[in-house]
Amino acid sequence: MPPADAEPGMSGGTTIAAPALPSQPPGERALSVLWSFAKCLGAVLPVYLAGYYGFSISVVLFALMIYMGWKHSRLEKVTRLKFSMYLQENERAFTTEKAFRTKRDSPWDNFPDVEKVEWLNKILQQAWPFIGQYLEKLLLETIAPAIRASSIHLQTLSFTKVNIGDKALKVVGVKAHTEHDKRQVMLDLNLSYAGDVEINVEIKKYFCKAGVKGVQLHGKLRVILEPLIGDVPLVGAITMFFIRRPKLDINWTGLTNLLDIPGLNAISDTMIMDAIASHLVLPNRLTIPLVADLHVAQLRSPLPRGVVRIHLLEAEDLTAKDTVIKGLIDGKSDPYAVLRVGTQIFTSHHVDSNLNPQWREMYEVIVHEVPGQELEVEVFDKDPDQDDFLGRVKVDLDIVKKARVVDDWFNLSDVPSGSVHLRLEWLSLLSSADRLSEVIQKNQNLSTKTADPPSAAILAIYLDQAHALPMRKGNKDPSPMAQISIQDATKESKTCYGTNSPVWEDAFTFFIQDPSKQDIDIQVKDDDRALSLGSLSIPLTRILATPELTMDQWFQLENSGSASRIYVKVVLRVLWLNDDATPTTPSPRPSAPGPGMGQGGITSELNPMGPGGLAKPQSTRPQQTTPDPEFATEGVLRIHLVEAQNLIAKDNFMGGMVKGKSDPYVKIRVAGITFRSHTIKENLNPVWNELYEVILTQLPGQEIQFELFDKDIDQDDFLGRFKLNLREIISAQFFDTWYTLNDVKSGRVHLVLEWLPRVADLPRLEQILQYQSQQSYHNKVVPSSAVLFVYVERAHGLPLKKSGKEPKVGAEIILKSVSHKTKICERSTSPRWDEAFHFLVRDPRDETLTVKLSHCWGQALGSFTLPLREVLYEPGLVLDRWLNLDGALPESQILLRATLKVLDTQLAVCRKAPGDAGSDGGVEEAIPRWVPSHLDLRQRSGFMADNPNSAGQVKLTAGYSIEESRLFITIHSCRALAACSKDGADPYVSFILLPDKKATTKRRTATKKRDLNPEFNERFDFDFSLEESTQRRLDLSVKNSVSFMSRERELIGKLQLDLDQIDLKTGVPQWYDLVAETN
Repeated sequence: MPPADAEPGMSGGTTIAAPALPSQPPGERALSVLWSFAKCLGAVLPVYLAGYYGFSISVVLFALMIYMGWKHSRLEKVTRLKFSMYLQENERAFTTEKAFRTKRDSPWDNFPDVEKVEWLNKILQQAWPFIGQYLEKLLLETIAPAIRASSIHLQTLSFTKVNIGDKALKVVGVKAHTEHDKRQVMLDLNLSYAGDVEINVEIKKYFCKAGVKGVQLHGKLRVILEPLIGDVPLVGAITMFFIRRPKLDINWTGLTNLLDIPGLNAISDTMIMDAIASHLVLPNRLTIPLVADLHVAQLRSPLPRGVVRIHLLEAEDLTAKDTVIKGLIDGKSDPYAVLRVGTQIFTSHHVDSNLNPQWREMYEVIVHEVPGQELEVEVFDKDPDQDDFLGRVKVDLDIVKKARVVDDWFNLSDVPSGSVHLRLEWLSLLSSADRLSEVIQKNQNLSTKTADPPSAAILAIYLDQAHALPMRKGNKDPSPMAQISIQDATKESKTCYGTNSPVWEDAFTFFIQDPSKQDIDIQVKDDDRALSLGSLSIPLTRILATPELTMDQWFQLENSGSASRIYVKVVLRVLWLNDDATPTTPSPRPSAPGPGMGQGGITSELNPMGPGGLAKPQSTRPQQTTPDPEFATEGVLRIHLVEAQNLIAKDNFMGGMVKGKSDPYVKIRVAGITFRSHTIKENLNPVWNELYEVILTQLPGQEIQFELFDKDIDQDDFLGRFKLNLREIISAQFFDTWYTLNDVKSGRVHLVLEWLPRVADLPRLEQILQYQSQQSYHNKVVPSSAVLFVYVERAHGLPLKKSGKEPKVGAEIILKSVSHKTKICERSTSPRWDEAFHFLVRDPRDETLTVKLSHCWGQALGSFTLPLREVLYEPGLVLDRWLNLDGALPESQILLRATLKVLDTQLAVCRKAPGDAGSDGGVEEAIPRWVPSHLDLRQRSGFMADNPNSAGQVKLTAGYSIEESRLFITIHSCRALAACSKDGADPYVSFILLPDKKATTKRRTATKKRDLNPEFNERFDFDFSLEESTQRRLDLSVKNSVSFMSRERELIGKLQLDLDQIDLKTGVPQWYDLVAETN
């Protein structure tokens, strides 16, 4: 006979009839009937009592709603817990099924640096019962007595059941970081726990029972083994912490069932997570020393890695949540943003009724760990009851550290539409005060809507311990805590109870605007905050005079005992943005190309030079401007949107039975500026012939986004998109090609892209103007022939206000319909701005620059006009001097620099010199100035491969970025691929950089369905030095994506390329022949 607990289906397939259940004794049946009656009475009794005492029926309904909400929340928790347990038990089956269904490699193949440590999970599973025995002993013998001794109300507390269950903690993956510091090993452990833990607590005095039955915990735990030492146990200490808050879900039992009521459940879980975060979430760390005489404080509270300055600029195309008539009419939203980095949280102001809000706010966050920490931005719609979710975006701060400055639009996830514009700047920590004054002066040029000005430094204070503090009345030991204040910011340490020699070991960080004007104030008090035990004041100027900007010593407390001392370590670090990424004032998106950018500059006194025709300024004033080195380094991108072909028909009839047309238009997004073409009615092969120009800073990582839509009355339909890398356009300078649309079945767009060289060649200007006059575009844009850079440094001798007070001066710079404004300086008749702006110029011979000065954009203080033809007569096309102001005092002047750069388009023609061969008697012949050698000819009907037996060609770019110190491989496209079946092929590209034994450089593109001329445009980066890059060999294969049982040929062609044969610094796209597979 099988055992009583045998499961069905486990007896070898033999069906055994279940024996008849014995009849219950009369006593048990009576007890069951009484229990059923009691439950019915318990359900009816509240209704009866409500009527008996005259309560409103709404009270009963409210109680019923709370009960139903609790029941629903509890069922959800139980369901989630059971599903997580089932998923963990059947992880292998789920992974295998998904791998066969998607026909992709497992994540451990795609990300070989993340390892699946099944051996560790087997050890944990085997040791889990013994871990449970240890925890049970810890709770019963250590924790329970400590709780009973802490309060008279808890003297009858006891743990009635402690069972951590059979489900062990799982380590889903481990990633090791060994490339950052050779003295440590850094591990990232992805932890997942869905356990059937059951712990019950009882307080007999109050007949109270509570407990937990089931817990879920998921998060990434970082474990740092440092310092590595040359003796057993080889590691000095273990430090662990969660980089981000882990996800927690608790299933309550007993009296704590109330915590599952909607509203209370979120509060309870949040309180528990706050308790965990106070010990194990950055910046808090748990450090376990393994050897003696170790500086644990430096491991528990290390200096931050850096500071990120976040400019929350604007958002675009947000979702409308405040709809009218139950959603029939779209309304607006009142958006605001919440920014998180670890435990640092900021909330922007909300903008009323706007789907394209502009915030212009700045925040500064301390970064403790990179790689690992992320910036999370969530956008919400402000409502009176519950705010609606509008999307989120996450940015890895390691990318910001490598790029130094990231200025880009980020698409919001989890919503249909929307993007947010962020500028992120990585500020390094300098241990020298040499550049402090320069940083403070640059920060004065930054203006945002936030109340806090930019910080020049951060201050880290490690509060270690105090000694011989004064006693309380009655000669009782105090319970000291410390308050540390700097200007308006105050932070408190923990309280050490019943001792006059407390050991706090707490760390604090403060942002400092100007160290020369701020002091550290430390107040040591008893826990009631009323009795002062001593104080200490440290001017930050003392730290500026110390080596490494560090003080680590005992300090004598004031207003305390004669022997009262406190040990404090103070570290000051200057915040520095590298010279190649100078911070700029974020400016609003303009209505026309050419956004202004404010730049900071450092003035040095030069020998006076009296410019002719002007009153000579005083000898103490500089005679020329001193702009930032980045001034006038921006370039101009010209985008010629020509046409599109084979677009998708979206305006169908009769439910799609009759194919219609589309009304296509294009949205182009680059560097925070959006262009939109006009709409062409009912055309799947539209011709736009529109031109757009934009001034860009050559920052790494910038992209140009193209999106096509079908114009409709309600919501426009999506017709495809693609992205281009700006770096590749700058390297090649000219592209004339077709681009395949992504995320749609068909469609391509013809573009002519040109990065315009800037020259100071006046004769060349005439040829360019002649060429521009012959061009015609549907959007009636006249191509620019030059770009004007204006640097407004300072003014002198301005008039006073009518009230006799000094003015607050701002300058407005105007060129045709485009105008920019400087910041408003503090009251002065000699204001200084140090701001730069740029303008696109159609014809410098006919345009005039106007500068107007005013008090807070009201009372006029003077102006001047500068015809640009005067700049054409200056050496190098640069005008740099003092200029007299009209409508002001005779001595009122302004110092500025105007630099004109000619945009030398490659499409313009030049003339042969008279002495050239082939010229006829001085007759000038027009010839092309430049013929690009890398034009994409694959769309021409006459294209044929040079080798008829080749498997096709692949177009790629192999280059090395000096700024980013990394190798990049860009797979652009393939052409004339060999068909693998009657339907052509489903090609994709995979490659590896040899030698590579562990396949860490293996990459692959997306798959393009049924396309023998596929467009990929995918870039892959590798953190190699230039020397290491030249030693690599590119082993590339173009493959056909086939099913598991297919007989189609998989390999289409191969390419092997030694990178030392390529000029990696140039990074020019080239076509390469593919070699077919040989049998």
